[in-house]
Amino acid sequence: MDTTKLKDRLGDKVEAMQEPISSPAASIAPVSSGYAALSNNALDVIRENLKNQPLSLQLFDVVKSPSGGATVFSVPGLTGEEAEKELTGIILDYTTPRAYWDTPDPVEGTPPVCMSQNSIVSHDGKACFSCPYNDFGSKDGESNAKACKESVLLFLLRPGNVLPLLVRVPVTSKPRFLKYTARLAGNLVPVNSVVTKISLEKATSKSGKPYALFNFEAVSLLSPQEAEHARAYARQFMDSVNAAELMPDLAEAS
Repeated sequence: MDTTKLKDRLGDKVEAMQEPISSPAASIAPVSSGYAALSNNALDVIRENLKNQPLSLQLFDVVKSPSGGATVFSVPGLTGEEAEKELTGIILDYTTPRAYWDTPDPVEGTPPVCMSQNSIVSHDGKACFSCPYNDFGSKDGESNAKACKESVLLFLLRPGNVLPLLVRVPVTSKPRFLKYTARLAGNLVPVNSVVTKISLEKATSKSGKPYALFNFEAVSLLSPQEAEHARAYARQFMDSVNAAELMPDLAEAS
């Protein structure tokens, strides 16, 4: 028996077993950080400027879904609204608020009759899934819409900024976002450990009304050190945000 050839074959197998196993997450290139919030005393500066006041959502710039099926975001800037085809950054965290108004067309700024920060339990402790206003068709009896309005609110940290941009994702794109987060979870990747690109595509409802659908794509991975800083920053930042009375601010009448 040729033991030399056998040893060679065994050696090849051992080397193959020691090679790293590839995964979808591993195919994403790491990113070199342009995120100032992850490498300096950003939170200290924020706290000092705000005199340790809670971070109310009213202090943030908000991007909403464009109307009429437009595929360009309108982003608040130093010189006014700026048109951007896509948004790229780190999703520090997100909430899934929902709200119910007892009028079909509430005036903007009108507080809701009922509100939930997580779409699971209302502000007064009732289960959302058993609420009649959570039923499809409860909005007007004609469409398949729910009377209780759902959305996703993303805290998107962009390069060169220390305060995140708030991106409000409508209910039509909520399943897409949750599927994106589930896909990341399936690869053991926290949502705040990747750089996410958000874009829009035009769609048409069953009634023929155009609207915009959100797309989410992980375009790069943070390095292990950057990911650790991002998670720590997200945790401390959201602690400051959650210290504020967010329930009225999370709702949006439109």
